[in-house]
Amino acid sequence: MNSSTPSSSGASSTDSEVPLIWQRGQDHFSLFSKLIKQELDDETAMVEERWKKWTKQRLVAAGLTLFDLNGRPQGRFFGDYIITFESRTGGRMPQHRFGNGDIVLISRTRPWGEKILEGVVLDRGPTRIRVVVAERPSDLRKGNWRLDRGANRVAHDRMHEGLISFHSIEDSTGTPLRDLLLGSVHDIATSAQSPPEIHGQKKHGPLGISQLPLNESQRNAVESAIGKRLTLIQGPPGTGKTHTAVQLLRTLVKMERGPILATAESNVAVDNLLEGLLDNGVNAIRIGRPVKVREALREATLDAILKNHPAQEEIEFIRKENEAVKRGLSGLRGKEKGLAHKEVNNNYKEIRRLERTMIDGVLNSAEVICTTTIGSGHKLLGNRKFPVILMDEATQASEPSALVPITRGCRQLILVGDHKQLPPTVISREAERGGLGRSLFDRLIKCGMPTHMLTTQYRMHPTIREFPSARFYDNKLEDGCTPADRPPAAGFLWPDWDKPVAFVPIEGFEVEDEEGKSKSNIDEAAKVVSIVDDLLAAGDITTKDIGVISPYNGQVRLLTDLFYQAGGFEDGEPYHGLEIKSVDGYQGREKEIIIFSAVRANETGEIGFLSDKRRLNVAITRARRGLIVLGNPTTLRHDRTWRSYLDWAEEHNLFAWHITHN
Repeated sequence: MNSSTPSSSGASSTDSEVPLIWQRGQDHFSLFSKLIKQELDDETAMVEERWKKWTKQRLVAAGLTLFDLNGRPQGRFFGDYIITFESRTGGRMPQHRFGNGDIVLISRTRPWGEKILEGVVLDRGPTRIRVVVAERPSDLRKGNWRLDRGANRVAHDRMHEGLISFHSIEDSTGTPLRDLLLGSVHDIATSAQSPPEIHGQKKHGPLGISQLPLNESQRNAVESAIGKRLTLIQGPPGTGKTHTAVQLLRTLVKMERGPILATAESNVAVDNLLEGLLDNGVNAIRIGRPVKVREALREATLDAILKNHPAQEEIEFIRKENEAVKRGLSGLRGKEKGLAHKEVNNNYKEIRRLERTMIDGVLNSAEVICTTTIGSGHKLLGNRKFPVILMDEATQASEPSALVPITRGCRQLILVGDHKQLPPTVISREAERGGLGRSLFDRLIKCGMPTHMLTTQYRMHPTIREFPSARFYDNKLEDGCTPADRPPAAGFLWPDWDKPVAFVPIEGFEVEDEEGKSKSNIDEAAKVVSIVDDLLAAGDITTKDIGVISPYNGQVRLLTDLFYQAGGFEDGEPYHGLEIKSVDGYQGREKEIIIFSAVRANETGEIGFLSDKRRLNVAITRARRGLIVLGNPTTLRHDRTWRSYLDWAEEHNLFAWHITHN
């Protein structure tokens, strides 16, 4: 690594000594190629170790494998096949971690030693799970099947291609912003401010930014971004980050700067952008498998638009013609047979040509194309160039993931995110330490790149906002809502009814799960169930208004089991609509009431990855009307940020001892 130490003075590196400024592209390329390979290898090794070493019971308990399933076909989904898998006994399936959009591996008994099928989960119910596959096994109804969570090789391959393209000297059109993004320019802030070199730009009329539904800090961010080649917009919790991104995209569409690519790291975030654009009358198209797209938005996917395209009739006609010729082949000899084969091949070529023309026509008509960062490497987009790229959730994308869209000829880049919230999710600890856990957004800030911070939050009761604003945002967050807009929920005895925040001290103790990977705390979990019951009994709020979150998957599983035993989550059952998730699964989300279980309780004061203050920030900023935190104060006080949070809660008399003892 010595060869890639930054040579510019004043450039510091992160704790892991990863350069912030790259004078040599080769060093950047070799480091990140190594890190993404490490990530894939670790993920694959983890999956294979589970397959070969874990018992069947352990795989089921961890919710990572479903065994003894019957399969049956259930029609088509945008050209792919739907398979319904049900338990062989016909009863409820065990608790599992497969959800919409997850990649699953379908096999008989030993996925490591037989031909496996890859599929994507469409949806799940108590007794079945539906999976979408490109090809359907012929013996689907025979014998048993198993489903496993798989590693994501596609992401690795596209990131690798992105790195090659980013550093390719021949293809200079792919990365006009390369030196700026590597930080190897003399003054990054000044360099970022120069206008984007976008060719063939048309003269546009007034943009009407002052008429857009934006507050002052949002409007400043939009006005500043349209004229610069690189902009960072920081959106603290509840400040309308995605709303601002949508209004900015609307303005860029008016400027007619060629097709715009709008991306984000997760499908959920891309769907939010797409929904905002469609609501604002922008012609936006979603690239990606419809199965991973929110149901209400599937009509805006490329697949759905192509399915209803007028040229489909012509393609269907040629297909039928081809089938007729193929059926007659057996009766032909010699030259006639040769001509028939030629006709079949020509027809296939014509079908492919028509499909390509259809796709090009649809994409050319779009004002904004929406896809995930990895999805922007899809071959459907061919060699298309996008001079303008906006990336939402930019702080959750690792640097190689962010490069996938950037290498499509980006000349103007807008990164929207918040480096004070969760960083990219990385499975390999080694790759994370090596620099894969730091986003491009974060590195650019550390290189001296200024950000536009959105400063008015519309989500939280002012008391909920108070601590995160002081601790993480230099007291710059203002309230766009009043205490009267966010009345505390009945059904919980708030220590102070004017301040709907409570810390519930729980002595308890933590336990480690079988995998040694996660932790849970039964005392906290039991208290969470009784708090939820009290809130629901008062009738002021419903299950859909409550979010239960914990940093540990072990606690999420324990809580899910407890609520399951106490009545269940299905339609008609008492906890239908209640969401229990990890903190990482809650970024970008909000609920009326958030109940947060911190889990850690031990004599040594170890709090593990709970010490990442970004995780605390996300956890305590999801709630609109009330925040209830459960934890062991003695253990948590060993950490500086948690200590200051507990001190703040004590000063405001927000400790709920009465809840602990009832």
